[in-house]
Amino acid sequence: MNNILITGAASGIGAATARLFHARGWQVGLLDVDGVALASLAAELGGAWHRALDVTDVAAASEAIDAFCALQQGRLRLLFNCAGILRTGAFEQIALQEHLRLVQINVQGLLTFTHLAFPYLKATADAQVLNMGSASGLYGVPLMASYSASKFAVRGLSEALELEWRAHGIRVGDLMPPFVDTPMVASQTQRPPIIRRMGVRLLAEHIAEAAWQQAQVNRVHRPVGLQFRLLYGLGQITPAFITRALMAWLSRP
Repeated sequence: MNNILITGAASGIGAATARLFHARGWQVGLLDVDGVALASLAAELGGAWHRALDVTDVAAASEAIDAFCALQQGRLRLLFNCAGILRTGAFEQIALQEHLRLVQINVQGLLTFTHLAFPYLKATADAQVLNMGSASGLYGVPLMASYSASKFAVRGLSEALELEWRAHGIRVGDLMPPFVDTPMVASQTQRPPIIRRMGVRLLAEHIAEAAWQQAQVNRVHRPVGLQFRLLYGLGQITPAFITRALMAWLSRP
């Protein structure tokens, strides 16, 4: 039976993905720092396996992956690195520790789980790693500098491992949505101009469906939503200065 292990599963995109894959017959493993919300979701899904942890805790991550895969005959069909945080605002006005924490969760946590999951992925037919990327990984977004940097890292890792892990039969890719109506976005006290201009048009369920599509047909990058698919396609064929000018216009006060 197919299985999926999801970090950041307690709310937003992670929770929507867990519900969708569970409804379509997959075994789901749920990981999140919010133990209360995680337990509630696990109960909703009929007692799904779950573990509360911080994705930057290497020892806890290793134990959780081993425990989940032990129940799956040592197999892992899909690792969804969904955990992430966002902090918007002027770079110099955000405390350094907040920048560092964002990178630790969005990049270090993803690296940790991907590395630790490798033996189980290698042992599984059609195994995949799906990383939570972002439209902000296409061009750096003002007032979201650290978040953009973290998503550039996700993009680079996905591209490299998609080629490197072909030898092991493991497919790797990322989802690249623009702004999604989730608690992470809604909780921001300062909304960059680009959010006001582009709007928040996607729901967590739209990203979950994209994750399902990725599980069927792997792409290195999967832009989500018509609006960003058009911008992404434009960015592949136009000179860099046009993309830069467009970002400057979208981000003007």
